[in-house]
Amino acid sequence: MKYHKPLDILIIGAGPAGTTLAIDLARRGLDIRIVDKSDHAFDGSRAKGIQPRTLEVLEDLGALDDVIAGGSTYPLAGIHLGPFAAPWPMMRNRQPSTDVPYPNTWLIPQYRTDRALHNRLAQLGHHVEFASELVELDQDTDLVSARVSSPAGIEEITARYVVGADGGSSTVRKQLGIGFAGSTDEQDRMLVVDAVTTGLSRDRWHMWPRTGGKFVGACPLPHSNLFQWMIRPAIDEEPAPDMARLNDQIRSATGNRRITLSEIQWTSVFRPNIRLAENYGQGRVFIAGDAAHVHPPAGAQGLNTGIQDAYNLGWKLAQVLAGTAPGLLDTYEAERMPIAAGVLGMSAKKYEGIAKLDPSSISRGKDEQQLALSYFGGPLAPRDSDRTKKLRVGDRAPDAVLTGRDGEQVRLFDIFRGTHFTALAHGRRAADALDRLEWPAAGAEVKRIAVGSPADSADHFLTDSAGTLGQVHGIAGEALLLVRPDGYIGHIATQDFLTGTRTAIEAMTPPARSRIVSESSSRTGVAE
Repeated sequence: MKYHKPLDILIIGAGPAGTTLAIDLARRGLDIRIVDKSDHAFDGSRAKGIQPRTLEVLEDLGALDDVIAGGSTYPLAGIHLGPFAAPWPMMRNRQPSTDVPYPNTWLIPQYRTDRALHNRLAQLGHHVEFASELVELDQDTDLVSARVSSPAGIEEITARYVVGADGGSSTVRKQLGIGFAGSTDEQDRMLVVDAVTTGLSRDRWHMWPRTGGKFVGACPLPHSNLFQWMIRPAIDEEPAPDMARLNDQIRSATGNRRITLSEIQWTSVFRPNIRLAENYGQGRVFIAGDAAHVHPPAGAQGLNTGIQDAYNLGWKLAQVLAGTAPGLLDTYEAERMPIAAGVLGMSAKKYEGIAKLDPSSISRGKDEQQLALSYFGGPLAPRDSDRTKKLRVGDRAPDAVLTGRDGEQVRLFDIFRGTHFTALAHGRRAADALDRLEWPAAGAEVKRIAVGSPADSADHFLTDSAGTLGQVHGIAGEALLLVRPDGYIGHIATQDFLTGTRTAIEAMTPPARSRIVSESSSRTGVAE
């Protein structure tokens, strides 16, 4: 095959996962395109819960302000039992803390999340190419060829890598022949409707549980007069197909004759799926988001898990394109697939609990927030690594507030933000090691932070007079931490500060004399 000026990466699908990946790659200066078969951006509320860890990712990507402006914290649930309505705290709203700046799940309709991501992508000089559908994929040891159909005709696009973030019915996954193990209950259907609603208070997420698995819920969408209605009829019932029947069905199910729906903005009937791809890629093609895993709606996990997929994959693709050994890309599946499997189990359990009228099925806690998810024990986070009193390698690196040279407060998250690694030294011996830490010229750079003891190489010298690192990070003495570009801890050293750190760096960065053009891959069998 002959190619002319191949892209670095072609992304198929412009939902939250695909657009997150596009933003992360664009800010790294890579040559990318992102296409989507839809004629326009998604216009429904579907996945409406953004978890605290995802809010941190969006802050790093520069899209958080629009998401915060377009949403709100969740209201109390209102559980309707006959003529009575009992308030139920689905989740406890918490105040921001030193280590968790965004502690609460954020309620925002998906169309606003999508647009916030698209706006950020546009700021970086890229736009989604809508009405562009993948027809065929072909790859060899060096490049991927994608035939894409658009109103202008068929175009053949060549790229070094392709990522399919094109949803549960992913064309990319099917082209690769990747199995999608799991189940779909064809008799279980959920009707979702975004509609102007009157006769119902907007200070509650209203729920009318019924026996036999039937369920009606109405969640007020922030900054609008819309509710998202979720209607799960009994197996022998059909979802109402028109406005008159829909109002009749809702009034009958709720017992409230005052409720009136009008001006339907979006509607969908879906059958809950519980599926996980058998692998997350083949050769130079990867899948992410719903293309790799689909979830029941309970727990607000699907969109968030997809964004985390993209956040994990983006820096690894960039590093390999810069000369890092392509085996780094094997760690994408190794790290993300176990996370998706665990999340699927939790979502399925909560969804089943709704049918059994189990109150815990609508409760939300730290398991849903994704702050405690860890890659510990994975290929980049061996179990025999050093640890602090609170952190292991592979854990999320918490935020902290320290003090700069001029007495100003400095957030670690502000230092972490961007495309670089971060090396944080606490104590004199760790600071000396920071000075001797070599870093490759190619690929992502490193920012060096010295806490407590100055280092000649440090980009930031900070003090911790309040003992924040001890409280939040569990650092009691000398420590050298390496934080990956996605905010997870790549290495912890508490005694031998250089040997293990150098080994960790070698696994995630190009060699000193990296050759960007000639890549080799254990996962593809590509030879140099």
